[in-house]
Amino acid sequence: MNQFQFELQRCQGLIEVNLASYFTKPAPQQKLLDAMRYSLLAGGKRIRPILALKFCEAAGGSLEQALPYACAVEMLHTYSLIHDDLPSIDNDDLRRGKPTNHKMFGECTATLAGDALQAAAFETILTAPLPAEVNAAAGLTLARAAGVLGMCGGQQLDMEGENRTLTLKEVARMNQLKTGCLLKAACVMGVLAAGVPTDDPMVNAAEHYAKAIGLAFQIRDDMLNVTSTEEEMGKPVGNDAESHKSTYVSLLGLDKCANVIAQQTAAAKEAIQGCLPDVDFLCDLADYLAGREK
Repeated sequence: MNQFQFELQRCQGLIEVNLASYFTKPAPQQKLLDAMRYSLLAGGKRIRPILALKFCEAAGGSLEQALPYACAVEMLHTYSLIHDDLPSIDNDDLRRGKPTNHKMFGECTATLAGDALQAAAFETILTAPLPAEVNAAAGLTLARAAGVLGMCGGQQLDMEGENRTLTLKEVARMNQLKTGCLLKAACVMGVLAAGVPTDDPMVNAAEHYAKAIGLAFQIRDDMLNVTSTEEEMGKPVGNDAESHKSTYVSLLGLDKCANVIAQQTAAAKEAIQGCLPDVDFLCDLADYLAGREK
């Protein structure tokens, strides 16, 4: 195991332990709590919380400082996955190799679990043991990334794009909102957790890094939807074509997609060079995401 793999697993372990500490108090609405924990603790790559942790560290802070923000961004991401899988949206039966939330708990409870996780994300930020102005800035960052000009807006464009032939510009805009905005929020929140002001060049560097890896990440997702299997991915594959969605693969082809991933990965690494004190892990992470197989 090399140093990057060791650090990656260390961060993942730290995140898993902290996520497991949420929603454990017994309550009359136990089924809702069970549904929230079911999806939150279902595993996954934990890329967004890892970005929050490591950008905090790269900006001069500690992993522990950013833990509440890291958990918050994963709560919000999990809510989006629960809602994405609902019959009214993607109607998926499998997520991370397990039955989707609505298959386990019913559509109503799954919807409420997503709603409650979104609320919990902001509560987690606002009660973090950091200065109030830092928590406020982090909360605003996540709210903007999640709303109509962020993830939810991208999801709307995604649904409207089914059974239509979109231009490359339209696909890029949709995915920048749906995927890229939350990745950017994770990176920026990490820098903020280190006590860096919102107008500092390190924040701008984090945004540019996130924009580049966000594009590479989505293109890689589109490629895996074509080239991988359900067993490898832990979720349905080939559904983009079945839904007649325009994707980077359908518009560019696999070879050109691979070239764009390489270009964007290089751009991500360049964006943070000289701007943050320690970028080795973040550069290695960009390479890791570019070559991931699931």
